[in-house]
Amino acid sequence: MKLSDVLVRPVITEKVNRQMERSGRYTFVVGHAANKLEIKKAVEEFYGVKVSDVNTIVVPAKAKTRYTKAGFLSGRKPSYKKAVVTLSEGETIDLFA
Repeated sequence: MKLSDVLVRPVITEKVNRQMERSGRYTFVVGHAANKLEIKKAVEEFYGVKVSDVNTIVVPAKAKTRYTKAGFLSGRKPSYKKAVVTLSEGETIDLFA
């Protein structure tokens, strides 16, 4: 698997921003086939930092329904895999630059 296929995008939420500031943990949406070793290697190469730990979570698909003038529209949101990456002490990633 190519390293560019491993990291899809970073997750930017209030909870993740708090984790970045307090404990140096960054969250990324990753490819379904990516494993922890590939994620660690991709983050270290793309951002030039030292990764100490990687945790992965598969977020399940959800059924979504909304009411419109045409009636009920139902569909599904796809599942995705995300990784919480803990950096070594003193390391940071500037996601906003």
